[in-house]
Amino acid sequence: MRWTMALSLLALPASAAAQDSVLSVPAEEDEQPIILYHPRIDTIVVTAGGNLTPSPSDRVQSVTTITDIAQGLGERVENRLRDEAGLAQFRRSDGRSAHPTSQGVTLRGLGGNASSRALVLLDGVPQADPFGGWVAWSAFDSVPLTGARITRGGGSGADGPGALGGTISLSSDMADGGNAALSGGSRGSSDLVGGLGGYLEDGTVAVDGRWSRGDGFIPIRAADRGSVDRAAPYDQAGLGLRARFDAGENRRIEVAVRGWRDRRERGTDFSRSAVDGLDASIRYILDPTPDDGWQVSLLGYAQLREFDTGFASVAADRNSAAPALIQRVPALGLGARLEVRPSFGWSNPLRFGIDWRRVEGETQEQFFFTGTAPGRFRVAGGESTTVGAFADGYALAGDVRFTLSGRIDHWRIAPGFRIERNIGGSIRSDDRFAARSGWAGTGRAGVAYERGEVKLRAAGYTGWRLPTLNELYRPFRVGADATAANELLRPERLWGGEAGIDWSDSYGFSASVTAYWNRLENAIANVTLGRGPGNFPGVGFVAAGGNYAQRQNLDAIIAKGVEVQAAANIGPVDLRATYAFTDATVRADGAAAALDGRRPAQVARHAASFSAVVDLGSVKLDLRLRHTGAQNEDDLGTQRLGAATTVDAAASYAIAEDIKLMLRAENLFDALVPAAFGAGGAIERAAPRSVWVGVSAAF
Repeated sequence: MRWTMALSLLALPASAAAQDSVLSVPAEEDEQPIILYHPRIDTIVVTAGGNLTPSPSDRVQSVTTITDIAQGLGERVENRLRDEAGLAQFRRSDGRSAHPTSQGVTLRGLGGNASSRALVLLDGVPQADPFGGWVAWSAFDSVPLTGARITRGGGSGADGPGALGGTISLSSDMADGGNAALSGGSRGSSDLVGGLGGYLEDGTVAVDGRWSRGDGFIPIRAADRGSVDRAAPYDQAGLGLRARFDAGENRRIEVAVRGWRDRRERGTDFSRSAVDGLDASIRYILDPTPDDGWQVSLLGYAQLREFDTGFASVAADRNSAAPALIQRVPALGLGARLEVRPSFGWSNPLRFGIDWRRVEGETQEQFFFTGTAPGRFRVAGGESTTVGAFADGYALAGDVRFTLSGRIDHWRIAPGFRIERNIGGSIRSDDRFAARSGWAGTGRAGVAYERGEVKLRAAGYTGWRLPTLNELYRPFRVGADATAANELLRPERLWGGEAGIDWSDSYGFSASVTAYWNRLENAIANVTLGRGPGNFPGVGFVAAGGNYAQRQNLDAIIAKGVEVQAAANIGPVDLRATYAFTDATVRADGAAAALDGRRPAQVARHAASFSAVVDLGSVKLDLRLRHTGAQNEDDLGTQRLGAATTVDAAASYAIAEDIKLMLRAENLFDALVPAAFGAGGAIERAAPRSVWVGVSAAF
């Protein structure tokens, strides 16, 4: 794996003191506090998501802030995010068993895609893979997370392009002292988490890490298994170093470097995958009070990825497997961002800035196997760059807040290539693709009325996403099915709006209802165009029973729905529930006309969650229920993944002030959670029941 160094400046944290289970984070003197949900804590530090404090202009949209993201005892960041109804990942499996390329994330029913249709940030740094746009969730094991701020719907554009379904902004922080947690679980699983932080002469430094492994479960459900099916082990580790230095009055420099490794298998021969990553960033922050001057944030970052994987061709009876593809994907992402907030003496209602992001990568593939020997080699890839400028502001008129924002981007897809040759022989094809460029303008307008315990809000917005290098240049196969790339894909464009009401009282009860409508134009999808046997452009021969597809721009995906959230504190009990109803429809003609009027793949009509946390002092109990409705695996709706309901339960007991014993059960009732279809129509499942026991200590 190649290693490189880059630097990032992180944001100053804002402190929040808890009142029972509801946290109040005051932003400015004229504002009501932002409500955060956290079961039973006394004090928490919430960072600003890598920028200056979150802009009050986002209050015209549906925003949820989670502050109870645990690490250790088998907990996964991506599983905690599943508690937010309407947030969906491409597969229902998590980062221990899913293939790394299948972990894109979206919100509001915009359609399943391995590339994320939501913008995921860690301390302000984009987290999408530079080549494929998916998210390496195991990368977050190397840094402690204090919270996630989820803004649904197209954003103001201040965070960058790509926020079609919304923005998921993860925050980290550096603790003073040390902590460690050791646990073991079902099927030989182990999980070790630890961190150490302390003060320097002019700042602080922290080192954090995690190592987790397990023998894994058999991904194929029992009724469909053959002799090739076996458990899918995983082994993941990460280490992060962060430092924060004072650079003068109201000035700070923050540096972060983290690296990780992820090893998984998909439960058959020839299906191992390996991901290695290194991220580095540096940020300069000038953050005086509005009375003292302007606020400035300057960020630079680099992302290095090395991805190696194998794919197996499994017979329909699942009694034999052969290698189908060996793939290596090196990729690099670079970026910079400047944000300025002028001072008006009493507040900073305006922010503006510029950002730049460049990604490059290529796929190197061996395929067309005879036995275990590959006969052909393909390399494909390129690079793309986006440069944008944004402005965002708000104004107050009594109890009414008006917001207006705009963004303009220039994008360029550099010349790409795809070369295929016979190993040890002639070149079969040498395709070169011309550079393309264009402009994309986006914006948001919103209004919010706040009085007492009630807030009424409405917003209209636009957004856009550039096709990934993976979508543009890489054809792929899954079993007998083959999908061709499309170097002519156009950027996706979103038009949408929402209206909602929020209510909270001083007794610990809050509720929110939001209705929305989105139209995603030029939505990128894998469109089925034919069936084997036969030769097809871009992929070659497709065997009998296999489908031929190509990535294409659909006319649109129209998604509308309702989201409901409610939380209550009743004595020692904290309750929270979320529900999302999604009505999504494809609009398509031409070669994709068969999809017109259908429901997009990987979109469930109903999703819900419920959690109950009981804090009795030294004893704490946690119960979580998640439900996901049925959804289609493929574009034509011929493969249907059934609904699934799972229950997680956890308990902890403090045997001393800083030492706890912990017990946790995941998927307590061992529900079958269909995650995908394998060869011969076999059902792949997400994680079965797992039980964990452990101990944690802080000092």
